[in-house]
Amino acid sequence: GAEGSTLMSYFSKNQIQALKPKVTFSTLRDLQCPLLQSNELQGKPEESCSAEELFEWLGAVLNRVSLDNKSSSFLSTYCCPQPNTVVEKAFLCTITGFIIPEKIIQLLEQLCCYFGEPKLAYWLTLTVHGFADSPVSWRENEHGFHKGGENLYNFVIFRNLDYWLQMAVGTNDDCPP
Repeated sequence: GAEGSTLMSYFSKNQIQALKPKVTFSTLRDLQCPLLQSNELQGKPEESCSAEELFEWLGAVLNRVSLDNKSSSFLSTYCCPQPNTVVEKAFLCTITGFIIPEKIIQLLEQLCCYFGEPKLAYWLTLTVHGFADSPVSWRENEHGFHKGGENLYNFVIFRNLDYWLQMAVGTNDDCPP
């Protein structure tokens, strides 16, 4: 009716467009990385780190927390789990915006192409964050904010195309099936 056409003229007049996701790239140099084995979720002493240790490490890297455990640091005394290796260059790409599941699948497929020639990476990760204050969580259930509004999942993909899927939700939220 008349309301619809008024709204349409308002939107077109004000040139409201869908926001394009913002993409940022950065290179992390000489980064300490945990050693992982795709078939060892729990890790093995002196051989590989656990999925839990990786998840914690990833949080530190994504938040640019120093990994060198300096006692003088007021922010963090966190250090990279053992065993680890120093990677000369690690690439970090952050895409911020509203991203549909099909695009995430596309991103995963493109990332897997990175295991072709040259074979530089042993594993890579793709982390997808829901908005902390999103009204719904998985299974269309209400999403509780509580302390941090945790609402994310992380793929760890290995060169042999095995993968781990890690999920984090708030205390009172439903986990996906």
